[in-house]
Amino acid sequence: MRPCALRGGAAERARSRGDTLVAVLRVAVLELPARWGEPEVALAEVDLLLASGPADLAILPELALTGYVSADGDFDVSRFAEPIDGPTVRAAAAIAERRGVHLVAPLVLAEEGALFNAAVVLGPDGRVVTTYRKRHPWFPERWATPGESAPPLFEIAGITLTIAICYDGHFLDDDSAEVLEAAELLVFTSAWVDDEDSRLPLLRSIARRWGVSIANANWAPGVVRVPGQGGSCVLDAGGVAIAEASATARRGGERVDARLSLRSSKVPRSR
Repeated sequence: MRPCALRGGAAERARSRGDTLVAVLRVAVLELPARWGEPEVALAEVDLLLASGPADLAILPELALTGYVSADGDFDVSRFAEPIDGPTVRAAAAIAERRGVHLVAPLVLAEEGALFNAAVVLGPDGRVVTTYRKRHPWFPERWATPGESAPPLFEIAGITLTIAICYDGHFLDDDSAEVLEAAELLVFTSAWVDDEDSRLPLLRSIARRWGVSIANANWAPGVVRVPGQGGSCVLDAGGVAIAEASATARRGGERVDARLSLRSSKVPRSR
């Protein structure tokens, strides 16, 4: 991990020059290895990584608890589907409460006869803050129903955040402009597959265009090893990486920490 600590305390407010109100948010991006059907093992690793130090916000990769694809190339994760009050969310909520952190956890969400590739935001009290259903499932995700709602806006320590999941990133400029205008931090979860690794250029472009910082939790090699894994990072609003996962081979997950100094009143950028 290559961290970069910015000035200020955890989730505290301070006055900067010109009386501009600034919030400092401690972000922990957890890069977890690809697994298949082992949510208890993945959750135990999440708990261990979060025990290593405090954070205000922790982010898990797309479908990192159940797995995105099996070692045999099976993309059908419908067998892992649960309601929002199922055992996976309950276990993740217990971790969020125990570690005193907002936790963004993936879920194969079963809801009203449909299945969604979802991200659930849990508060430090263990309650669900918001749920986002991926609007643009990638073509192998035939099990997934596209979400109908735009990415939600929610607050942590006075900072406005929103969420997107992997393939959504290609469509944000067209269908989520108002959300990106309002958000100061984009939580981006992914199980990226790409020989040329277009993920980082795409995220840098979004950060610069919309003046939004980005925290990306991407999956790492595990039971599946494909191009595009690794490289979890935190970008500032200029698209510069202020923290990123190590490029060295390793076993198990990695925690990438960053302290983001964000203005509580975002200044729109010209496009």
